[in-house]
Amino acid sequence: MNKMVITCALTGAETTKKQCPALPVTPEELAASAEECARAGAAIVHLHARGDDGSPTADLKVFKRAIELIRRKTDVVVEITTGGAVGMTPEERIAPVSLEPDMASLDCGTVNFGDEYIVNTLPIMRQFASEMNRHKVHPTLECFDVSHVQSSHILIKEGLIKPPYHYGFVMQVPAALSLSPKTLGYMMDQMPAESRFTVMGIGRAHIPGICLAIASGGWIRVGFEDNIYYAKGRLAASNAEFVERAARMSKEAQLEIAGPGEVRKFFGLRGA
Repeated sequence: MNKMVITCALTGAETTKKQCPALPVTPEELAASAEECARAGAAIVHLHARGDDGSPTADLKVFKRAIELIRRKTDVVVEITTGGAVGMTPEERIAPVSLEPDMASLDCGTVNFGDEYIVNTLPIMRQFASEMNRHKVHPTLECFDVSHVQSSHILIKEGLIKPPYHYGFVMQVPAALSLSPKTLGYMMDQMPAESRFTVMGIGRAHIPGICLAIASGGWIRVGFEDNIYYAKGRLAASNAEFVERAARMSKEAQLEIAGPGEVRKFFGLRGA
């Protein structure tokens, strides 16, 4: 598929309303943001859920409400997190897959996350891949390091992951792998055949991530989970503002913007 696929990560687990007043938190806000992003050019939305106090949650009722509201408003592909938040158990993190979203992230290794860390052992990875297979949910193989790409080969060899493979390269997380042409190129070199990848440039790597994705034939992820500033010192007004810029830059590079239906057909998702 020689088109640009844009994902928007709507809220994440770390950012607060105090830091970013425009952050969507409630299911209603998430659905409204998803609809705006779809109109702006996003084919996929990446979804975390928040509790009433704004803290990250794996509560199935909250996820279910958000997914239902999004699907009422737009046909955008819904990809949920199974990375969850620091401190969640694997059982909490994988539970929302039972709601049968279109896609879900599958972290492919343990990673430093600033002063904290997220644990993803090989048994956890196998457990998550098995659950995704059971519920017919297509995985995005999130990799914070080159070794994570290599670890994914084990799941592929064991038949737990089927092509076409979709990698999400999360780059410039504090204490994890930086973003540069060299590091991205090395990650790409480790992918098996029948793979596509999305670049996620965190914080100041946001725009360089877009540029490197375009230059290297990858796809783009933007959104408040990864970055809250549209420009130095200026908070983004919405997730859609990020999507609009990613779409504009892609079009300037003579790329067409893929829609949700094309993503569903490419990955063989429900409703394709």
